Amino acid sequence: MSIRHLDALFAPASVAVFGASERPGSVGGTVWRNLLGHGNSGYRGRLYPVNPKHSQLSGVTAYRNAEALPEAPDLAVICTPAHTVAPLIAALGARGTRAAIVVTAGLDKAQKQAMLDAARVHTLRILGPNCIGMLVPHLGLNASFAHIGAQPGDLAFVSQSGALVTAMLDWAGSRGIGFSHFVSLGERADVDFGDMLDFLGSDPKTRSILLYIESIDDAPKFMSAARAAARNKPVIVVKAGRSAAGQQAAATHTGALAGSDAVFDAAIARAGMLRVDTLHELFLAAETLSRFRDGPSGQLIVLTNGGGAGVMAADAAAAAGVPLAALDGALLARLDAVLPANWSRANPVDIIGDAPAARYQAALQALSHETDSAVLFIHAPTAIVPSAEIAQALLPQVTAEPRRVLGCWLGDAAVAQARQTFRQAGVPDFNTPEEAVRAFSFLRTYRLHQEALLQTPPARSAAQPVDLPRLRAIVEAVLSSGRELLTEPEANDFVAAAGLPVVPTRTVGIDPTEAVAAADAMGYPVVVKILSHTISHKSDVGGVRLNIGSADELREVCTAMLERVRTLRPDADVQGFTVQPMVRKKHAHELIIGASVDPIFGPVILFGAGGTAVEVLADRALALPPLNTPLALAQIQCTRIAKLLQGYRDEPAADVNGIAQVLVAVSQLLVEVPELAELDINPLLANHEGAVALDARVRLSAARPAGAAHFAIQPYPQHLVESWAWQGEAITLRPIRPEDEAQHRRFLEQLDPEDIRLRVFYSRRSIEHSELARLTQIDYAREMAFIATRPLSHDGEETLGAVRATVDPDNHTAEFGVIVRSDLKGSGLGHRLMGKMIEHLRARGTQRLVGTVLRVNTGMLELAHALGFQESRNPSDPGDHQVRFVSLELQPAASTDHRRG
Repeated sequence: MSIRHLDALFAPASVAVFGASERPGSVGGTVWRNLLGHGNSGYRGRLYPVNPKHSQLSGVTAYRNAEALPEAPDLAVICTPAHTVAPLIAALGARGTRAAIVVTAGLDKAQKQAMLDAARVHTLRILGPNCIGMLVPHLGLNASFAHIGAQPGDLAFVSQSGALVTAMLDWAGSRGIGFSHFVSLGERADVDFGDMLDFLGSDPKTRSILLYIESIDDAPKFMSAARAAARNKPVIVVKAGRSAAGQQAAATHTGALAGSDAVFDAAIARAGMLRVDTLHELFLAAETLSRFRDGPSGQLIVLTNGGGAGVMAADAAAAAGVPLAALDGALLARLDAVLPANWSRANPVDIIGDAPAARYQAALQALSHETDSAVLFIHAPTAIVPSAEIAQALLPQVTAEPRRVLGCWLGDAAVAQARQTFRQAGVPDFNTPEEAVRAFSFLRTYRLHQEALLQTPPARSAAQPVDLPRLRAIVEAVLSSGRELLTEPEANDFVAAAGLPVVPTRTVGIDPTEAVAAADAMGYPVVVKILSHTISHKSDVGGVRLNIGSADELREVCTAMLERVRTLRPDADVQGFTVQPMVRKKHAHELIIGASVDPIFGPVILFGAGGTAVEVLADRALALPPLNTPLALAQIQCTRIAKLLQGYRDEPAADVNGIAQVLVAVSQLLVEVPELAELDINPLLANHEGAVALDARVRLSAARPAGAAHFAIQPYPQHLVESWAWQGEAITLRPIRPEDEAQHRRFLEQLDPEDIRLRVFYSRRSIEHSELARLTQIDYAREMAFIATRPLSHDGEETLGAVRATVDPDNHTAEFGVIVRSDLKGSGLGHRLMGKMIEHLRARGTQRLVGTVLRVNTGMLELAHALGFQESRNPSDPGDHQVRFVSLELQPAASTDHRRG
């Protein structure tokens, strides 16, 4: 991932167009005219047309080639034939150009690689090839061959589809929607969605990021960039291809979902983004999240002057799963005091069609105490009071912080001024009740995804004991035999070694008397299943029989089962049977928990309703590992069966926490066993007493598709935890984790105010939850924080010091900060923490470590000198020399191209 030289792409001081012309209908001619613009609307930087056939274009001097240009343009737009692209990139890079838009289509594989090779030498960035181009409206920059421009605004739109770019420009222009950036990625040979998310996530002119995606190439890069951007601003996605076409056959139910759209949904949720279905919803969601991002999302109260409109809103809420708030006695009393006797006395709150502005004001005031609920204000125009007058009267209430009101003015011309009043005041406003409720549902979903974003689970969990030697022995035995599918006994042993509860299983030969002997030993009733290396779904061939109550019945079942399997699967290699006690659990639910490896996003975990009808029910939810308990519980809640698990009538609630621990254990299994390709535990029988796996299917692969290295989200780096002997006691040096929030708060509260000022340049002692979350819930792919801890005498541990480094997306420069508890300064703890960070950054290939230090912080400056840092004046120092800049080169020799990915 890299944002290197993207400033030259999106804010160039000069642009050269190769293939520029005045020929109508040509790509080069359209790009040239778009850059020239009309009047003052065109690009305001230096423009250079390049075409050997012309000396002038539109009154501007034209140049024969790159070498003839009077300067190296910041940005080149290439509209020339495919065979010319790579030589042009080489010539431009040699002159010093750092960005190019390759509009040209039709580059073959060799030409594309030659283009990239020529660019890499000079770290020249390429947008395209085969793209429409891009627009930066606030600069008047339209470096595209779109037929229409874009208005300035604060939405960024990035599209994989060129055709969609031109349609969207037309659609947005007619609705007055403006953009900070409008980008067509084309074939994404260099600049891709990850790069754009990194750039736009920190762009001050961009309020929300809108993406149209057809496919993702580098999932870890995309997820890391998406998670970073989504912490700063809303990222909203439309992705084409929700159909299940193209799924390949798999040995397990979970494996059949690999490559499915449901996996993309899980990735979007985990990255803290929001997915919508249509382009209209893309802008609807952007409007809501940008104006109402901090508003309440728990419940909705509908306030309307028309009963019909309220009913429409209630119906839409029921369909969208949006709860309408119940009106308690206190709220009813407040409303009774200000509304006419015939008001609805329910939610929706119908204040009657003749309501004057004062009645609206009084009703909103009565609702102001319901801080957990948003208010959907719906108004249909009447002849009693002009809508514009009502809007003006309500402005102080609807704009009060925190924002709690969503607007819906029904109609067109009669409410146009009222609607404009709300929108100009920053109140989210919608054309219909259904649209408003849909937008509110986006907010609810977005909040859930933001909660998932803040989770950084461990790769390994102590909650479930794992017998790793036993797991390794099973894996090696199966793969060495040339098989991938485990037999049922092997699968049960595999699952048990992972720390999961399983049913005892006996393996017998094909002689039914052996099955009878096993059943006699364990007691009836029993379950018998066919045992074969080549039959994965035993139920499909009648290879499972439950609740066998006697030896005679068992003999008959085994004989009939063998005959049926030999008829239906004459190719199958049958080794015998497995015999298990018939497990009966009162109030039990059949569930499925599984794992597979998606070709794009890597390991994926499934949860849902299980049993033989699992495909028919299709009640399932997917999640990306690593999982912790909150994430596992959230995954469970995404299914319909979750409501049954909560208990109903005389059915007790199931042990949902126990089920969540099974999901966490499967997440851990995907780390510990890289060879795990597919897993189904179906059914997992769960009730109020716990859960037990009745059957499991496991497929391995020597290609090792699982393991933490293939996770789309980097798990907690357990391998970086170490012990250190310090002042006669054992100290732990480890990466920070989300669970450290309370401990980190105590650490910060123990610091002297002066130490805080020296470290972070301010003196505030208190620290908000949001800031603590940012400090403890980090993306290990792009930052690191190590803490030094020691155990407390009673329980738990305390933090003694911390060092943090944030790495730029190029992995070139990291900026550090270090702080040690005030009573431990001078103890060598800071030196050891800095040493660990330097060691870590060197190992990951970071080129340079820098820091900004107050000049009066002599202790930090001395530590920096001792570690080999070079000190200089801060480049941004205003002249009072109060701040010093320290830097340390981490690698022996910096490479020419520091881009990763």
